[in-house]
Amino acid sequence: MMKAWQYHEYGSVEVMKFATDVAIPEINNDQVLVKVVAAALNPVDYRRRLGQMKAADPPLPVIPGLDVAGVVVKVGSEVKGLKEGDEVYGDVNEKALDKPTKLGTLAEYVAVEEKLLALKPKNLDFVEAAALPLAIETAYEGLERANFKEGQSILVLNGAGGVGSFIIQIAKHVFGASKVAATSSTKKLELLKSLGADIAIDYTKEKFEELPDKYDVVYDAIGQPEEAVKAVKEGGCAVSITDFEKPIPPPGFGFVLTSSGSMLTKLNPYLESGKVKPLLDPRTPFPFEKVKEAFTYLESHRATGKIVIYPIS
Repeated sequence: MMKAWQYHEYGSVEVMKFATDVAIPEINNDQVLVKVVAAALNPVDYRRRLGQMKAADPPLPVIPGLDVAGVVVKVGSEVKGLKEGDEVYGDVNEKALDKPTKLGTLAEYVAVEEKLLALKPKNLDFVEAAALPLAIETAYEGLERANFKEGQSILVLNGAGGVGSFIIQIAKHVFGASKVAATSSTKKLELLKSLGADIAIDYTKEKFEELPDKYDVVYDAIGQPEEAVKAVKEGGCAVSITDFEKPIPPPGFGFVLTSSGSMLTKLNPYLESGKVKPLLDPRTPFPFEKVKEAFTYLESHRATGKIVIYPIS
């Protein structure tokens, strides 16, 4: 048996219950069992708990959580690249909006398909690694889908958020952007510059869509699709990760992340060199018994960077 957070009904954070008698997951042939050391929260976790993904959900109860960093303790018969004792990280759901997992990462153990995991970057601890998967993969996949190229310009909406902080860094250091602009509130402008933004726009004082500068790609990581497309230069595009809430007009498109360990492995050199770094909220980590408080904080939209639960025990 293991400890885990569950909910048996949809609703506010109060539906979350702490259990000590949950069965440890069985693994399939293509899976490994991971002893969870740290797990991160994402907006999709609370949207799901609120019932916004009910149509795709398996029967309740559900253990929430998608991001994990931990240690492999058991391997399936078809697993080739991982072994017991490996320190790994990943997003345990290949497509969160398609078939959300019933047994997530806010538990002592989680069963994960090998193809969704990568070896943890050597220079990062488990808290830092747990903050990466869903957000960094979303940032990278969106740039790839937008066909972003070296020498192009980009505007990131909500550059201080979990995904936005990685878009800035990856656009600059992995893709070789010529100009990176990003929006945030007044107190986070210096943070944007420290992440690599050339232009920091204070959305409380300026409307980015009314400024003269236009961009090859506008990456909407906050939910401003109609404004986003107004900042696109001719021949460019906007990409949205909130398209399922508010459809984005042309020349924009939305997408849902397809997670893979190979994408993380591709990004590991940039993480290990320090060119790309996780952004952790100053209040992180929250201990395992404070998951409700962590969700309440995430849902307040006051966080800067990622919220991580650690230690899981």
